[in-house]
Amino acid sequence: MAREITGFSNPLIKRVRSLREKKFRKAEGLFLAEGLRILTEAREEGILPEMLFHAGSTHPLAQQLIAAMEAADCDVILTTPDILSKISGKDNAQAVVGVYRDRVTPLERIDRAGADIWIVAQSLRDPGNLGTILRTGDAVGAGGLILVDDCVDPFSVESVRASMGALFTQSITQARWEDFINWLRAGPGQLIGTSLKATHDYQEPAYASPAFLLVGNEAQGLPADYEAQCDLLVKMPMMGKADSLNAAVATAVMAYELLNQKRRA
Repeated sequence: MAREITGFSNPLIKRVRSLREKKFRKAEGLFLAEGLRILTEAREEGILPEMLFHAGSTHPLAQQLIAAMEAADCDVILTTPDILSKISGKDNAQAVVGVYRDRVTPLERIDRAGADIWIVAQSLRDPGNLGTILRTGDAVGAGGLILVDDCVDPFSVESVRASMGALFTQSITQARWEDFINWLRAGPGQLIGTSLKATHDYQEPAYASPAFLLVGNEAQGLPADYEAQCDLLVKMPMMGKADSLNAAVATAVMAYELLNQKRRA
């Protein structure tokens, strides 16, 4: 269904703009994604937004997206660049903004045999790190990202932007540590943590499949009792003065080591 909205005071514009705040996202089960690249990535995965806002873009990808929405009888709203900016919170608004149903996969519905690599993040606080980790997961063919304890919202505008579309290719799960560890131990899976206290270099072990790569909070790392429950603790060599890597960078290094072992095998 196509329609036009040009007034800032329109109730739908106010409602959609409110999705920039976590409490409204949680209440509605919806989130915002913006930009042709991200929305096209979603469309290629067979995922269309609940609503699509655009300002009359003639870009071929925008036209394909609009056509797909109209064919599915979804809500397409023609509006102004100023209103798109108001919705997204950016002065230089993207050509399209989509409103999507949130994409949380319950822990019990994860098919651990569906991928060799899974990423688990504990109390991750930075949306840029979360988005980058999703991109890394997509790059190495991971099954998805399991967010443990109180992590940053994966559906915040900042996290979605940073994911560059990987939000739509990776499953996302949220769980408490106790629930996650009980689920993990009920089936196959090696839990691998990174720690400055580890004695093994990250390239020493032969990792098993499926491998669950556990990354800790950016400031504190993993709690000691969480480390104690890992099957393996490894560390990366630090040749300079820095004592650790950024959480997303460390995750990428480890994820590619896991991938390269599979490739060599």
